[in-house]
Amino acid sequence: MENIEEFISNRSRELESLIDRYDKFTLVTHINPDADTVGTALGIYHILKQRGKSVEVVNSSFNLPRNLNFLSGFEKIKAKSDYKNSLIISCDCGDIARLGIDRGGRYLVNIDHHVGNTEYGDLNIVLPEAVSASEVAFRVFEKIETNISKDSAEAFYTALISDTRNFTTNNVGEEAFTIALKLIKFGANPAYISKMLILRRSLASIRILSRALHNLELFDEGRVGVIKVYKEDINATGAENSDLDGVVDYAKSLVTVNIAVLIVEYNDYLKVSLRSKDIDILPIATKYGGGGHYYACGFTWKKTDIETLSKELIKDAKKVIREGEI
Repeated sequence: MENIEEFISNRSRELESLIDRYDKFTLVTHINPDADTVGTALGIYHILKQRGKSVEVVNSSFNLPRNLNFLSGFEKIKAKSDYKNSLIISCDCGDIARLGIDRGGRYLVNIDHHVGNTEYGDLNIVLPEAVSASEVAFRVFEKIETNISKDSAEAFYTALISDTRNFTTNNVGEEAFTIALKLIKFGANPAYISKMLILRRSLASIRILSRALHNLELFDEGRVGVIKVYKEDINATGAENSDLDGVVDYAKSLVTVNIAVLIVEYNDYLKVSLRSKDIDILPIATKYGGGGHYYACGFTWKKTDIETLSKELIKDAKKVIREGEI
């Protein structure tokens, strides 16, 4: 059985061998992208470009978080792959269905940190202990490329602090700060990156937050917090998916709440985000075909309306709080 360091070293050697064999690379970010998938892809992008490779970054939904546009290479992200014989590297994606691209028989490297990753790659570099996909990518690539550029470091650092909510998630430990320090030494500017992420919110994000908090309800003596965002709220504010990032954490921040639920109603599906302080809620997401982490996960749902799903999730949350399982 490999320990983590052996795992990283062995996968680094395998990946380096692939990098030497290929000239073209397709870096794929998951649909409804967040800072971890985008930052991880751009971090790898700059490393591969530095090695003289042809590289494309793809997001099939092309609904990119606008507050990430300060990252070098952000403008290069496109909606579809133009390469035929490239090596695919998926970033921060637990299931191949969330990539939204045609693999086309190409070799695929899967870099991720989700607990329920289906290991769909030909080479799977999945480390559930990691706080972000960017941590996995950096630990692997720093053994391949010792001269990490400032652009790459900024992308990895942005992903790291976003997925850890500024180092506040339950899985943050010494390793996360060690990697952060390394990235800072490579040129990442913590104050600048925090400013770019936090202090450039859209007006739509503030307006949708106001409506979302107005819809906040508490159940089970305040232990379950549910926020519902309706289609009418989205249409009225002009909010995009990225404008809802972090909304569920407002319910989680309440002193009594153990499990927070955000349900967003789109035209043909519901998007659910689940958060908890210290209770394993992954079984709830798994029940509905989703995934993620023990304390932060989610899923999309098309089978019922928002009110029906809300009632079911409240029941599930109560059961997990009382019994520890669904």
